[in-house]
Amino acid sequence: MSISSEKVQAAIRHLKSVDPVMGGLIDRAGPFSLKLDRNRFGMLVRSILSQQISTKAARSIRLRLDQLLDPLPMSAQAIHERTDEELRSVGLSRQKVTYLKDLSSRVLDERLQLNRIGRLTDEEVIEHLVQVKGIGRWTAQMFLIFSLGRLDVFPHDDLIVRSSIKELYGLEELPSKQQSHTIAAPWKPYSSVASWYCWRLIDVKNNLKLNANQYPV
Repeated sequence: MSISSEKVQAAIRHLKSVDPVMGGLIDRAGPFSLKLDRNRFGMLVRSILSQQISTKAARSIRLRLDQLLDPLPMSAQAIHERTDEELRSVGLSRQKVTYLKDLSSRVLDERLQLNRIGRLTDEEVIEHLVQVKGIGRWTAQMFLIFSLGRLDVFPHDDLIVRSSIKELYGLEELPSKQQSHTIAAPWKPYSSVASWYCWRLIDVKNNLKLNANQYPV
């Protein structure tokens, strides 16, 4: 499922009108092609798996985890039923096993109601998610963008976003939080779309055509 074309077109018009630098990046990168991930639990699992390791390593662990759970789909119940040793066998650290078990238990006992979380405001969603072990504000923001399709999320702590801002706007160093928010202020209420284009900058520079809906996890 995707964000509606009407909303995307409105976002592109706005960003081009208020920020010529971002407008230039949009022209170079091409259409906004983010596909929303409706498997909310699965996305949180992938976000936890990807912490502090390479994308290649995270995908390898995810494939082994899928094989471990087979024939069951990725779900809180499926994770809950596996022992710590079984989860460790796919390459998960003890810490990440703890994170996955905490996430699963919160979903199963309904302390975290992923089927209803879309009714909350952005900050309420973040407040709920950061109570899970291993989920911080950045992961919650990725969930807002890539699962709930919220259009005005600016992950100022994201290294790729900060690096792209540095390059695009000719800064000598990575921008501080205040600098980032000052530059991104005109992007509102479509900060998510602008951030997505920041993630695309490296592909634009390398002339790559990738499966861009997977950004950044």
